[in-house]
Amino acid sequence: MTKREIKFSLIYRDMWQSSGKYQPRVDQLKRIAPVIIDMGCFQRIETNGGAFEQVNLLYGENPNKAVREWTQPFNDVGIKTHMLERALNGIRMFPVPRDVRQLMYKVKKAQGTDIARSFCGLNDHRNLELSIKYAKDAGMISQAALCITKSDVHTVEYYMKLVDKVVEYGTDEICLKDMAGIGRPTTLGKLTKAIKDKYPQLIVQYHGHSGPGFSVASMLEVARAGADFVDVAMEPLSWGMVHPDVITIQQMFIDEGFLVPEINMKAYMEARALTQEFIDDFLGLYIDPKNSRMSSLLVQSGLPGGMMGSLMADLKGMQTAINLSLKSQGKDELNEDELLVRMFEETAYIWPKLGNPPLVTPFSQYVKNTALMNVFQMAKGEKRFSMIDKNTWDMILGKSGTLPGTLAPEIIDLAKEKGFEFYTGIPQDAYPDVLDKYRKEMDELGWEHGQDDEELFEFAMHEVQYREYKSGEAKKRFEADVIKLRSEKENKNVVSMNTKQAPNRGSYSKEEASLNEAIAGFLLYSLNQKGSTYKPTDTIWNTIGFWRQINSIEVKHGEDIYHVDLQQKGQTDYELFIQNEIFMVKLIDISDTEIDFSIGDKKHFAAFSLCEDGTKVIINNKEFCFSREDLLASELSEASMESSLDSEANVIIAPIPGKVFKLNVKVGDEVKKGDVVVVLDAMKMENNIETKIAGKIKEVKVALNEMIDSGQVMVVLE
Repeated sequence: MTKREIKFSLIYRDMWQSSGKYQPRVDQLKRIAPVIIDMGCFQRIETNGGAFEQVNLLYGENPNKAVREWTQPFNDVGIKTHMLERALNGIRMFPVPRDVRQLMYKVKKAQGTDIARSFCGLNDHRNLELSIKYAKDAGMISQAALCITKSDVHTVEYYMKLVDKVVEYGTDEICLKDMAGIGRPTTLGKLTKAIKDKYPQLIVQYHGHSGPGFSVASMLEVARAGADFVDVAMEPLSWGMVHPDVITIQQMFIDEGFLVPEINMKAYMEARALTQEFIDDFLGLYIDPKNSRMSSLLVQSGLPGGMMGSLMADLKGMQTAINLSLKSQGKDELNEDELLVRMFEETAYIWPKLGNPPLVTPFSQYVKNTALMNVFQMAKGEKRFSMIDKNTWDMILGKSGTLPGTLAPEIIDLAKEKGFEFYTGIPQDAYPDVLDKYRKEMDELGWEHGQDDEELFEFAMHEVQYREYKSGEAKKRFEADVIKLRSEKENKNVVSMNTKQAPNRGSYSKEEASLNEAIAGFLLYSLNQKGSTYKPTDTIWNTIGFWRQINSIEVKHGEDIYHVDLQQKGQTDYELFIQNEIFMVKLIDISDTEIDFSIGDKKHFAAFSLCEDGTKVIINNKEFCFSREDLLASELSEASMESSLDSEANVIIAPIPGKVFKLNVKVGDEVKKGDVVVVLDAMKMENNIETKIAGKIKEVKVALNEMIDSGQVMVVLE
């Protein structure tokens, strides 16, 4: 065969998205850049775009400085740098006004970015037209991306119609953006050949995540069909939910007979060590271990590997709320793996109902969030689609572009029921220019517009995060978060009082709990639970200034009082003497309303709420009501139990963890059923929290910009 050259592009920006939150600091980027150059095998580096700038703002650093200093070494040696941008959504999760989009390309070109990889998550060519125009006007290379997915809608013919349009608009290159890695190798090869046959002058670049396992075969097929570049990663953040490692792909192409660059292995090992050093610094605190693994479950759901970090964080945040609802109905709780599978199944089910949007940012988040909220709502006994955020509705209604597939009748009916109107115009026209507003505010605040208006751009693109960066709040929050996570890591054997991830309870005892077992669970909970008023030290013994080696505790159950001798044997181990029987008890896990504990070889799970005489204990659906006579507080704090009172209609509880983005009510306001009282910034979306009843606001228990947990009471109505 004729030898042909295949070139490598390093996706270093994307590698860090597996953390779901943070990326390397500026000083770390400056250290790794020359080592990557020394490897000698990359003609392109994806340096910025996507969430890169938002996460820099999140830890209180200037993203403009990061982009300039990160791209400079590659510019100096002639390695092309490229960014990722989302067409109508720019480099954020929701639509961007025209003037901000136009400024973005001018700023990024001035900062040293050569290529704009532009994708519309709906593959709507109308959204890509301005991306291509603005990139070329700014002197950048325009690379239009096709968002690859697998459905009856997404055929080679479908994609070629999009290629025809972006070529008409003047794109220089095409990227096959296989963001979930679910593109089938044979089909991708056919698509590449069709592009090269019709437009031989176009550069074709393949970007495929490893997640479900197709990407190596896909790289070989697109290379055989004429692709020019393939995107790769390098250890220790390759494979898993990211990209194949450059060494494997290089060796595969050598065996196939392609001309590929050599790899300076000394530099590779140095880059590998530096990357691990960055992980050990703080990145590793945010990386879910599951992101290092590939999973064929992704074939079913079609979700992209680049969002798996944030997805796992969202699952953990929602798990407590979902399990609380299941538990209140006497249903089995879900461990993390079970919840993940259920969410994948729900995603696959609702995807065609929402019009088959390619599952890429931001539409992957829209569909994933809808699926997760469906799982949550159904756990509470409510209907699917009863909680859809504003951004997802904009997608459904056509404000983000034309959906590839057809909306299900139930979604159309729901839109009509809510009085929504479908939008058929050009998506960009729905978002008026805003730069003058931001210029004026920056002048009033005394903020510099920045070199090449880069600070103005950042403020207009990421307003909320930029304000927190400028105020210093982002830096303080990040540093406090790192200290907290490091402390938890160093003390991982210490019982976490607010753990969010339930243990795997598959091996727990299914037998009906005895009274003595329930007493043991109650005592462990009451000794270790931290409410807002009750503390473990609030006992008669501690108050009068001494602690007995063996404590005698009186537990009341109905009219009966049981005397329990208790001795603490270790940090989580206790010996209990109850009704002439010795129990060796170990605390496994605890949160505000539940614990896991073992008695001998038997493991138990207990849930807690308030009862008339004290504290209700539920083990395997059997209920007990206990109180302790020795506590200074006769009951556990009601504040610690509020998350179990979701059934009370006059209490509006946060269904998910997040930040209070908007407070639409104050004390004394009258509200109608269905009014939006709070907007939560969660899972990268604005989530409207509605009241289920009409009434008057009695109390607002949260503040603007406050970080809150699922189950937390936000508003109380009379």
